Amino acid sequence: MNRISVRGFAVVSATAVTAVGSVVGVASGSSAQNNDAEATATDVTLLADLPAGRQAQVQTASLTKQADAVAVQADATARKDAEQTARVAAAKTAKAKKDAADKAARAKAAEGDPDATFSLQPSYTVPQVKAMAAQIVGSGQYQCFSNIVDHESTWNYLAVNPSSGAYGLVQALPGDKMATVGADWRTNPATQIKWGLNYMNQAYGSPCDAWAFWQVHHAY
Repeated sequence: MNRISVRGFAVVSATAVTAVGSVVGVASGSSAQNNDAEATATDVTLLADLPAGRQAQVQTASLTKQADAVAVQADATARKDAEQTARVAAAKTAKAKKDAADKAARAKAAEGDPDATFSLQPSYTVPQVKAMAAQIVGSGQYQCFSNIVDHESTWNYLAVNPSSGAYGLVQALPGDKMATVGADWRTNPATQIKWGLNYMNQAYGSPCDAWAFWQVHHAY
């Protein structure tokens, strides 16, 4: 390899010339090593003065160092990308679990609690009866259930139809049908609500389906 080609290599490999200069300094017996961040013209000259075999060794060492540096940087970048991907995946998983839990909670609330129990009282106010219905029927169907009761009894659990004898909040006909839910059907609004909910579900599919029928026929 002639001096011109060696100098050309040194210029192209400018990022590694400092390391090359250090190695050449040792090979030539110099007591001082160049530790600067930038290559110098002396480094290039010393490389050119080495025997061809030694030049190849120095060039190989320089290129190996560059390759190692590139590999280290690539590994660091890959680790950073992997960590970011893992964080994003963990966040998505956490959100999916939260969404599923919220959906289950909403579904449970919408279904209501037909087995809910309430302490017996001598009498009940309309707000108390509505609160019972909201808990038993559930938020998803409560408004439809409420619409029917508004029209049937105006939330009077003691209401009696003078013509037919239909009784209670949902105007069961005859009233003793509600005994299938509880013997206290005459005086316990919760019993009437549970019976009415069962009836609407069985006859129409849901309180909202029963309300849709009521709006057309003004009865259900």
